[in-house]
Amino acid sequence: MNKSFNSWYSPALNKEMPIVSYGHYGFALLLIPTAAADYLEYDRFQLIDALAPQIEAGKLRVYSIDSMNKESWMNNEMAPSHKGIRHNQFNEYVFNEVIPFIRNTTSQEIMIYTCGASFGALHAMNLFLKRPDIINGAISLSGVYNLTEYTKGFWDDQVFYNSPEHYIPSLEDPFYLDKIKASHHIHIFTGSGAHEDPEAAKRFGSILYNKGIWYDLEVWGNDITHDWPTWRKMLPYIIEHKF
Repeated sequence: MNKSFNSWYSPALNKEMPIVSYGHYGFALLLIPTAAADYLEYDRFQLIDALAPQIEAGKLRVYSIDSMNKESWMNNEMAPSHKGIRHNQFNEYVFNEVIPFIRNTTSQEIMIYTCGASFGALHAMNLFLKRPDIINGAISLSGVYNLTEYTKGFWDDQVFYNSPEHYIPSLEDPFYLDKIKASHHIHIFTGSGAHEDPEAAKRFGSILYNKGIWYDLEVWGNDITHDWPTWRKMLPYIIEHKF
């Protein structure tokens, strides 16, 4: 499998940011890490190995970046309002640096989908919903879509506008809403086992339904827990059967 490392000094984040890609052809899948992990997390936990047949067949090219959660929502030393500022800088890094990098290393017409598990599921969905003009859809595994699950009671406009469960009900701008509706790749997957939250997935699905947004929701069984074996099953299944 072709594996390529790159990095650059991010103007948005004011730090060096690495990125790795796997494969040579196909649509682009941008992986957002779980919790406070780095750009190699999905490789270390064998999710890239699980995708290897599809990557090597040229169905997709996978990109993976660092999380910024340890510099925002998971940093207990920061003022809550500063966490939101740092999170928005991460969004800008993805929109203005990562997405152009993907297009420049593939093609300007390539379809790009975000993907993440656990906390990464919320970020993947949020990135797509905020910029459906440059991101074509999202795959969210074992996520919640209410950012207040991570803010320890803090609430302000920055939380609201990064919490899909909160801002989607009031979204009326056709520039965004029509592009979201045009996507046929909003995939929300969850298990029903230990530490999973299927009700969060169902609740967010209902919000999308009420806005007339197509989505694909699957709730797997009680044996499906919030852990890497689940995501190693889910993601190859989605790529095989949904794309």
